[in-house]
Amino acid sequence: MKVGLFINTQFPEGNRVADRIPEIIEQVRAARDAGFSSLWFPHHWLTHPMQMLQITPMMGFIAAHAGGMTIGPNILILPPQNPMHVAEEAATLDVLTGGNYILGVGQGYREPEFDAFGIKLSERAPRFTESIGLMKRLWTEDRVTHKGRFYTINDSGIGAKPIQAGGPPLYIAGHAEVAVRRAARIGDAWLIVNSRGLGAVAPVMKTYRAALTEYGRTAREFPITIECYVGDRHATAHEECRGPLEYKYNAYASWGLSGRKTETTFEDFARDKFIIGDKVSVKEEIARYKEILGVDHFIMRCNWPGLPQQQTLATIKRLGEIFA
Repeated sequence: MKVGLFINTQFPEGNRVADRIPEIIEQVRAARDAGFSSLWFPHHWLTHPMQMLQITPMMGFIAAHAGGMTIGPNILILPPQNPMHVAEEAATLDVLTGGNYILGVGQGYREPEFDAFGIKLSERAPRFTESIGLMKRLWTEDRVTHKGRFYTINDSGIGAKPIQAGGPPLYIAGHAEVAVRRAARIGDAWLIVNSRGLGAVAPVMKTYRAALTEYGRTAREFPITIECYVGDRHATAHEECRGPLEYKYNAYASWGLSGRKTETTFEDFARDKFIIGDKVSVKEEIARYKEILGVDHFIMRCNWPGLPQQQTLATIKRLGEIFA
């Protein structure tokens, strides 16, 4: 099993974001020293009042501190963007990381983001599929001519090819059955984001594995992204991370995703969605996820807006000991 670190680039209103950069670097170095294999970055636009650093400059900046760890978006919102632009940036990041780059992509869901780009939300699925096919051609062919429904390239090629043969691996996120089948058909892995809970993910994993068999394909790995906090004591762990996690999920609720209902306790909301506890209980939960889903790459979100740096570093250190 592998463990990765999900880097928090979101900060509450009033925070001086520049002061958080040394903390992010410290977290990256702690993860590297603890034996983590990967670093992952979130992506959104128009998040006011929550402050958020943009993904591509952050990945390029952090690549210098990654020390051989794989880096990638979790997830890059693909449909509003021109795939030529995404393919060029991905190739550059692949070069900067020495071929240790994974392109994690998803369709997105926030209407203001699509409106700002002048893209219809209803077009996201066909744009997504056309973009992936075009990017693969740009990474592997010297010159490309493409006249699709949404994008056109006339006998041109990108400026720098990726180091990895065929281009960076494509990890595709999604919850619905059609999205998961698409991940099996055109992606290198299904990138699970455990926002709906283990009970909802388990049957969709069966759909994904069946689709892999149907299409005669093999997944590169089975990654899952989970909120994780490892405290010194199990009895106090939930209380120590409650505030920052509630802030984050209240923000998500304001964007149209489900947040915690007021009549639901934090512990009930977190059950089977987050992994929270001491080292013993967290290790047991990791084993349970592996048994039920067959996942083998745990991408842990260990920092949220408002969580003190020392608590984040302690979780990273303890996870390294769990996965050692």
